[in-house]
Order: sequence, then C-alpha cells, then structure tokens
Amino acid sequence: MARNRTLWRSLAAAFCLLSGIGTAAAQDASPQTPSHCPPPASDSIPKDGWAAAAQRATDHGLLWRVEKDGRTSWLYGTIHVARADWMLPGPTIRDALKHSDAVALELDLLDKEGSRKAFAARKTKEDVRLVSGRRGGRLDKLIAAACLPDTALTQIRKFQPIMQLASLSALGLRADGLYPDFGIDLFLTTYANSVHLPIVPLETLADQLRVLDQIVPKNEMVQQFDTELDAIESGEARTQTLTLANAWADSDLNTLERYPQWCDCLKTPSDKRAFKRLVTNRNRAMADNIARVHARGQRVFGAVGALHMIGPQGLPALMAARGFTVTQVLPPAASH
Repeated sequence: MARNRTLWRSLAAAFCLLSGIGTAAAQDASPQTPSHCPPPASDSIPKDGWAAAAQRATDHGLLWRVEKDGRTSWLYGTIHVARADWMLPGPTIRDALKHSDAVALELDLLDKEGSRKAFAARKTKEDVRLVSGRRGGRLDKLIAAACLPDTALTQIRKFQPIMQLASLSALGLRADGLYPDFGIDLFLTTYANSVHLPIVPLETLADQLRVLDQIVPKNEMVQQFDTELDAIESGEARTQTLTLANAWADSDLNTLERYPQWCDCLKTPSDKRAFKRLVTNRNRAMADNIARVHARGQRVFGAVGALHMIGPQGLPALMAARGFTVTQVLPPAASH
C-alpha cells in the first residue's frame, strides 16, 4: 500500500498505551448473541473461578526495580487489551505489589466524571464531513460488524472519527480472546482499591485525547482515515496489535525494543513525529510524577503501557537519569 501508514500503526500502538481510551471503548461492549459475533468476555472467566486461577497465574509483562534514598519502587510495562489469564499477576508481580505503598497508573479509571467531560461534545463539522458518503458507509459497516449493544453503539457514535476507528480496532481483538475488560491497568485499579492502596494518576483522559488529536495534521486526515479503514478491513491493524500483545505476554523485551524496526512505522518525518507525540513526549512527565511520589517517602508501583519502557527515552532510562538505581526484573536481565 503506497499511502503513509502512520495513523493506523500509531493507533495499533495506542491501544497498548492509552488506557483511558481503551476503557471507555470497552464500557457496555459485550457483544450481541449472533453466532458470527465474538464471544462475550464472560465466556473467558476461569471455570474454577478467579481465586483458583490466581493461584496458578504466571508472570507477564516487563518489570524493573528502581531504588533511591533507601526505598524501592517499581516500573511495570502493561497492556490495556488482554486475555483473562494474562490479567492476574504472577508471583514476581504479586511480590512487588505487596511491597508497594501506592499504585501509579496513566489514569484514574474510576474517574467517571472526568471521562464524561473529556468525551462530551467533541465532534466538529469537519468530523461530520469526514464520515459522510462512501467513507461513512464503510465506517458504519465496521461498527455493525463489531456486534455491540445499543449502549456501546451510542457511546462510540459520540467519539470523533479517529476515536471511532481506534475503538473498533481494539474491540476487533475480541475474536482473538483479547478484551479491554481484562486490561492490566483495569485490574490494578481494582486491586489497589481492594487493598486500600492510593492510586496516583500520571495523566488525565483529556491529555490522552489531545495526544490522538495531534498525531495527524488536519490536512492529512482524510488520507490517513482511509488508510486506517483499509488496515482494519484487511486485518493488518489486528496483526500489528497481536504482535505487540503476544510480545508483552511473553515478557519479550527484545521484540518490544525492536518495535521501530518491525512495525514499519518510523520511516518518514511524519511517522517519527507521530511516535514522538504518542510515546516519547509523554514519558518525561510520567517519570517526574513517579519520582515525586517516591521522594515523598512512598514505594511506588508505576504501571504504564509497555512501549513507554523502551529505548533511551523510556521510563527505565529516565529514572536512571534521575539518580535511581534501575534493575531489570522481567524478563531476567541474563535472558535478554
């Protein structure tokens, strides 16, 4: 395909990075009953119950120990769309959580009012024109194929067009057993509340929506929107995100670090600007916020999307630059 693929490649990454958007898309998103629809998330619940599943849970994702001033905090690379058996923490993650005083997440996922305000009245006249005619028909077909109940359809229709595509891209992974319902950040939110650990939001949903707004210049939006439609219809977007998700599940840091090579998405100046806005530009503020909480005397379990952990501008490198001793835990450093 000759067109620039920045948008859909970035959106594939976005649902491994933007927790609030994935969660909003998942609300009331259990599929309808026709046989061609993916099974509901409830079908993936362990038959012997969550307590039994927790006992056999294994470690997934990326984990670093960060130490300073006699205290140990943690950096955990997450994914926001996952399988049920990935959601429950393995022994290494459980131990880190047990020795933490606060959980720092990209967002406070329980802030329903903030979510409502962030998504309210966001569509413009340009957005309406973008999804008119044949292009709108293609979008309508994808939305119909998503097998969503009326409440979820109403929610997605309120989104800007780029957000509608991003939501459909994430929800399309249900056919592969990956659901926003089992997102790691969502589980950590529930866990923190159950054991009365404070949740420290590192961003707001409005911040994350601004990131998506800035990915594509307005004069490129029509072309990029068509490219994303092509990618979802052809299955390319699904393949891209599955590669990321499986690398996360295997704690495959090597594959994740090579993302700029295999994603075929950082070839042009526009590609690089999009990735910088989506990933790199967000890292410094996250590192500052985690360091600030640690400096207040709390041991922080900092959990953000896995791609925020890679490269010289990733959170482990930024924490080291702030004077922390950083040790790779998952995968064990010797196996990397």
